[in-house]
Amino acid sequence: MSLFSTFRKNFFMNTPFLYFTMIILGIACGFSNNIMLQDFAQFISDIFIKIFKCISLPIIALSLIVTLSSHKADQSSKKIWQRTIFYTITTTILAATVSCILYLIVKPSNIQILSAKGALPKTDDISYLEHLSNIIPSSILSPFLNQQVISVLFIGIITGIAIRFIPEPESKKTILNFFQGAHSLFLVITKWIIKIIPLGLFGFISVTVTQIQSGMEFAGIGEYIAIIVLANLIQGFVILPVWLKSNGIPPFKTMKAMLPALSLAFFTKSSAGTLPVTIETAEKNANVNPKVSRLVLPLCTTINMNGCAAFIFTTVLFLMQNHGMEISIGTMILWIFISTIAAVGNAGVPMGCFFLSASLLASMNVPIALLGIIIPFYGVIDMIETSLNVWSDSCVAKVVNTKMEKDVLLTTEAS
Repeated sequence: MSLFSTFRKNFFMNTPFLYFTMIILGIACGFSNNIMLQDFAQFISDIFIKIFKCISLPIIALSLIVTLSSHKADQSSKKIWQRTIFYTITTTILAATVSCILYLIVKPSNIQILSAKGALPKTDDISYLEHLSNIIPSSILSPFLNQQVISVLFIGIITGIAIRFIPEPESKKTILNFFQGAHSLFLVITKWIIKIIPLGLFGFISVTVTQIQSGMEFAGIGEYIAIIVLANLIQGFVILPVWLKSNGIPPFKTMKAMLPALSLAFFTKSSAGTLPVTIETAEKNANVNPKVSRLVLPLCTTINMNGCAAFIFTTVLFLMQNHGMEISIGTMILWIFISTIAAVGNAGVPMGCFFLSASLLASMNVPIALLGIIIPFYGVIDMIETSLNVWSDSCVAKVVNTKMEKDVLLTTEAS
């Protein structure tokens, strides 16, 4: 009896079952003509949007600060660390750029058709120099109070780098402990929110279904998903292999060597959980020096998010487009870099990229109800993204290892 009770509890409380249940309830509520139920669903949707707005910018800022300030490198590993950062940022920018190119080619259709009354949001007629000037806040708190995403990213980067240069060890340790503690606090809160995400899903789905009845079409959702999947596949099977080949590394031999870690990443959807296997596979199968693998791979697991950058870029632009916001080339280029920085600062929690995208959109007052439609497909997307992240980590480690071997060889020849 106790075994049956345990099984029943685990079955009814597992995430897929809860998601499925809330999707069904949301659809039923949306199609019902019960005004009270629909008002309740709208209330739930509004509550979750406010929650996202409340925690999004602090999480992004704290993640960036902790990531940029806490990784140490002594003199012997300084070059390895510098190369890792450079390759990580470069590959992540490339992943977002691939998504940008695919977005321009595919041109996904809107899910929601805005009525003639749905005018485009007004934009201030200011120059690019004024836009750049506005990135720098006049007050440390104003970006958080006014939901200025780019200014928060700027503060996070500057603060994280500045902490590394604090000369007094005790002062440096104190401020670092403070930000790490605050970061851990927000991660705990985020995990609580993740637990009740199915309730939010009910609200989003219900509101979306209600909008469908008012004139919404789904043509764009397949195109949106195609962009994300294709961007991940092109990055994994074209961009990264070409990069390996240009450094004299056989790409598909390396991929085959890393297959145990890539397979585990696909099924667990956790690059952090896969890390021990990734390190062991890189050292035993791909012949990566332990000095490199044990510095590069943990660092990459934290900041090297190729798949996440592709997802954030495509998701944010797609929902901005559906909201009626004009998507110019300048906007897309700007979001390539925002997606890269946001991916670096991504919190290591389940559905991290999805949650971060929702937070960014909510902070810009872009309705995120359409994310409810994306959630049922996110499981597969997350598998592909995680595999790409681990594959990219492995490529960075292999290239850094090759560069280190060449440095040793040159040093030996010189002496």
